[in-house]
Amino acid sequence: MAASRYNSNDLRRQVGSPRSKGRDTKDTLCRNIVIYGHCRYMDTTCNFNHDQNKPVSGPSDYLSKKSFNADSPSFTPSTQHQGQAKKTTLSSQAANAAPFTPRGVSANQQTADLSIFNPAGVREFTPSNSTQNYELGNNNMGNGTTQDNGVYSDPFAINPMSQTLPNNAPFNPYASDHGAVSGAGAGFYPSGGPYASVPMQQPNYHLYQPYDAYRGELQPWQRSTYDFFTPAAMREEIQKKMFATQQTMPGLPKLDNYHSLFSLDTSHRKNTTSFGYPSWVYKAQKVTTGLHYVLRRLEGYRLSHDQSVMSVMRDWKNVRHENIVSFHETFTSQNFGDSSLIFVYDWHPLAKTLAEQHFASPLGSNRQRYPLVPEGLLWSYICQIASALHYLHTKNLAARCLDLSKILVTEKSRIRLGSCAILDVVHYDLNRPLQELQGDDLFKFGKVILCLATGTPSSLLQLSNMKAALDSLAPKYSPSLRDVLQFLLAPAMPNGQPPTIAHFLTMIAPQLVQQVSNTFRENDEQQYWLAREIENGRIARNIMKLSAILERGDLGSQSNWSETGDRYHLKLFRDYVFHRVDASGKPDLTPGHMLSCMSKLDAGVEEQIMLTSRDNETIFIITYRELRAMFERAFNELVKFSKSSGL
Repeated sequence: MAASRYNSNDLRRQVGSPRSKGRDTKDTLCRNIVIYGHCRYMDTTCNFNHDQNKPVSGPSDYLSKKSFNADSPSFTPSTQHQGQAKKTTLSSQAANAAPFTPRGVSANQQTADLSIFNPAGVREFTPSNSTQNYELGNNNMGNGTTQDNGVYSDPFAINPMSQTLPNNAPFNPYASDHGAVSGAGAGFYPSGGPYASVPMQQPNYHLYQPYDAYRGELQPWQRSTYDFFTPAAMREEIQKKMFATQQTMPGLPKLDNYHSLFSLDTSHRKNTTSFGYPSWVYKAQKVTTGLHYVLRRLEGYRLSHDQSVMSVMRDWKNVRHENIVSFHETFTSQNFGDSSLIFVYDWHPLAKTLAEQHFASPLGSNRQRYPLVPEGLLWSYICQIASALHYLHTKNLAARCLDLSKILVTEKSRIRLGSCAILDVVHYDLNRPLQELQGDDLFKFGKVILCLATGTPSSLLQLSNMKAALDSLAPKYSPSLRDVLQFLLAPAMPNGQPPTIAHFLTMIAPQLVQQVSNTFRENDEQQYWLAREIENGRIARNIMKLSAILERGDLGSQSNWSETGDRYHLKLFRDYVFHRVDASGKPDLTPGHMLSCMSKLDAGVEEQIMLTSRDNETIFIITYRELRAMFERAFNELVKFSKSSGL
């Protein structure tokens, strides 16, 4: 066998205490004895001294400095600073000490008289204001992090701005102008009263807030929708009115200033009872303004006194009252194949006449009996017609056209006098006194209410049977209603003076007060629903802006504009709001989430959200305030390339 290249003694693992080179080790105490109390190799390979009671020999300076002696005095550090530290030997009891675990570092280490090292004797770390600055305004919070790193910000943390506030000034983390917190403008912190110590935070009106709690009878899946939108019945009524406004009828002629005519007559028979001429009603749209109006056409009428009639028309153009259909203009036309006189009025979609409202469905087989009108509704009609007549009579005008077929019901119990000013033109040559015309208004007014109270059409109610109709009201209505009708239908007052609308108003003063109360109650209801739609209108505006920014492509010289920069964050936000899915992967169509996110974007709150790309490769942690700034910058870029902005 070939000889080994290396000496076998060199390959053997060294055991025992390491051999000290260049000196005799037989008098040196073995380290295993000092540390563990015994040495496994004392009888084999260890050449050190294993007797702790044997004195150390040799006057050598080196041995006197390096040898261990259990009888040497324990180390006591000096409180004064010295140029060279004293060296002492460790006690043999240190072998039984627990492993050293540092628990803190103090800037000013106090001295301790310790004969034995004990880790439990180290004091707990307590920061000192004299060595480090741990005030609230210090951004260096330790561990290499800062209080606000630009992404994970704490809105409740005090920033360096607090150094400028007085000590007694309350800090408002939601204030947009922190400099005004301690000034005179900080008015939302009460200065007195029981809530003086409670900081009052200003509400953010941009955040979507339902006007009131939802109704309790709704199902859970219905509540979110009903909280944010108008009731279905009201919405359907408004949509029907919009649909009626857009209706057109082919075959009708186009006038000079009006187009898209639509016939509003429910009967195709000619009727000459009201004006002495066949009349037709159309809905039309004006060319210059695009607004819709009602055209009342008198067939076969020739205007003979142009200048005199125009003076009467000017008075009617200035009439504006809540219970009168406003008149705008009159003109003649040959477009219908004859000489027609046309009057233009305001358009009220889906309006019905009192005849259509209350005399359209007779009771049973008797075509002369109709449902009775409730007394409360009759008083509402009386107060509204009286208000309109009082307005006209004070302006030296007369309605003249008071008939069930000419008084319109527009919303619920709201009525308006229609077709005014027509008889002033048609009967201009008769030149009747104004006082006589106003007296006729009161008589026709009483006849209309009597027809409604008795359920009798106006064609069947004549002077001969009016007294019997009044007597029939006793078991059905209150005596005050009967007294009112007697006043209107009487030719003169007890003192011989003709009745006037001023005297009539004094008789119905209590009912007028009740009508005002009902009007206010209805106004409160309208305000209730309007408050909800204000939020929806603002959010719809932001959705239109967002849709104009996203998926646009190139803009100017910048290619793929909507997929880069701030627009990419907005695209991920669009997916976060409108393209959410639930745990099973189905689309989440919760309207509350969509409306809440869009309102927070409009408000620019400090709330953070996580935006994730569809491939889950890109994730952003961003606040609504930052998204709002990106949203405005992107839309302003579009405005620069656009001639005008209507949003």
